[in-house]
Amino acid sequence: MFGDLNATEEYNNAGALLGLDGDNEELVGDVLGVLKQMNPLKRWRTMNRLTAPAPASKGSRAEMEKHFHELPKHIQEGLKKGELRLADTVIYSIKPANSKTIKLFETQDVREIGLRNISNAKLPKNQALLVSGIILLAGVSENQTPDAVMATAFAGIETVPAFSTGEFDLKANKKQIVPETSNNVFKTAGFTMVPAGYYKLANPRLIHDDILIELTISLGTMQGVNPNAQIWAGLHGTITTP
Repeated sequence: MFGDLNATEEYNNAGALLGLDGDNEELVGDVLGVLKQMNPLKRWRTMNRLTAPAPASKGSRAEMEKHFHELPKHIQEGLKKGELRLADTVIYSIKPANSKTIKLFETQDVREIGLRNISNAKLPKNQALLVSGIILLAGVSENQTPDAVMATAFAGIETVPAFSTGEFDLKANKKQIVPETSNNVFKTAGFTMVPAGYYKLANPRLIHDDILIELTISLGTMQGVNPNAQIWAGLHGTITTP
C-alpha cells in the first residue's frame, strides 16, 4: 500500500484516501516511516498532497450541495451510503407549438429517446433534480411524425417573434419554481459565453422524485408560427442517480 506514495499526487483528498483522517496510529506510523525515506523534495510534494483540502465543487454540483438538507430523507441516506451519486443532466421534452398554450411535460408522456427522457411528467424514484437553468429552443419539422420531429434542427427562439414575446412558468407539485416570465430571457444570440437558449436561475430549486413537473409556454399570438413548429425545452442541473 505504501510502496508508491507518489501516486497520491493524483488525488486532491489523498489523506482520506489513505485513511489518515482517522485514529489509526499504526497506519500513521507506517506512513511517517515511508515519508522519512523520501528525499526532501518528494516528501514536501507528498505532504502537500496529503494535507490539501478537497477541491471546491463548481456549478450546479455546488448548488446541489447547498440544498442537500432539502432532499428527501431516503435520498440523503442513499447518497451517504454510496447507493446514489450526483450527476449532471438535462431533463428534456419536445412538443408541437400548435396552440397558445404548450405544456412541455404531461402525465400521458412516455419516455422516448429523441422526444423526452422522463415519463408521466415525473422523475423516477430516488432521483431529485436541482434545476440550475432552463433551455428553450425552437425548430420546424418536415411534418408531425415522431421521426420528423426527432430529426428537427433546433436553434434559438429569436427567429420566431411570437415565441420571444410569450411567457413561461415552471411548477413542481403545484408549487411555483419560476413565476410567469418573459421568454425574452432565452434570447442568447450574440452571447458567446452562454449556450443557445439558456436561462440561468438566480435561485436554483429542487424537484423531488415522483412529483408532477409543469413547464408551460404561453403565447400571446400564433401569427408567424409555422404549423410544424416544435419547442425543445430542457431543465439543466444536477440529479441523484444510482
